[in-house]
Amino acid sequence: MFTERELVAKIVSGNVKAFELLIKRYEKLVLHMVSKMISCDEDVHDVCQDVFIKVYHQLHTFSFQSKLSTWIARIAYFTTINHLRKVHREQLRITNDDLLAIENNYFTEETPEQLLIKKDASAYIQHLVQQLPLAYRSVLTLFYLEEFSYQEIQEVTGMPEGTVKNYIFRAKKLLREKLAQYVLLENKL
Repeated sequence: MFTERELVAKIVSGNVKAFELLIKRYEKLVLHMVSKMISCDEDVHDVCQDVFIKVYHQLHTFSFQSKLSTWIARIAYFTTINHLRKVHREQLRITNDDLLAIENNYFTEETPEQLLIKKDASAYIQHLVQQLPLAYRSVLTLFYLEEFSYQEIQEVTGMPEGTVKNYIFRAKKLLREKLAQYVLLENKL
C-alpha cells in the first residue's frame, strides 16, 4: 500500500496502475458525494468520470496542504455543482429568506407513492434526504457518510464552518420533524 505522496508521485510520473489504485481508493467517496447531489444515475456516472479525469489532469498541482481525500472531495463537489448549474440551472446560494421558506414550505403534502415509500424506514429516510436542499444534502453526506470534520467540509465546499454547522443542524431538524410524523403514522396503522 502506497502513502499519498508515493501514490501521487507515481501517477504524476505516468504510472497508470497507480491511478487505477487511486480510483479504487476514492471511488466510494466520489460516488457518495455525487449521488447525494444528483438523482439521475446516468448523470452520476458521467460526473464521477469527470471528477477522476479532473483529478488526473490536476494531480500535479496537489500540494499536500490537505488530505488527498479532501482535495478529491472538493473536486467532486465543485464538478457536481457545475453540472447542476449547466443542466438544471438551480439557484445554489441559499439566503436567510430562502432558509425560512425551506423550513416552512419545503416538504409538501405527500402523494400516495410517497406514502408507500414510508413503509420502509430506511428508504423513507433516503427519500427525505433527497428532498433536502442541495447544500444540506452535501454537508450531511460529507459529515455522516464520509465522516469529514467541519474543517474538512469547509475546505471542500468553501462554506464557513459556522454555515456548515448551521446547515447540518437545520437538515437534522427537518429530518427529525418528518420522521416524527412517520412514527405517528406508523403507530396509527
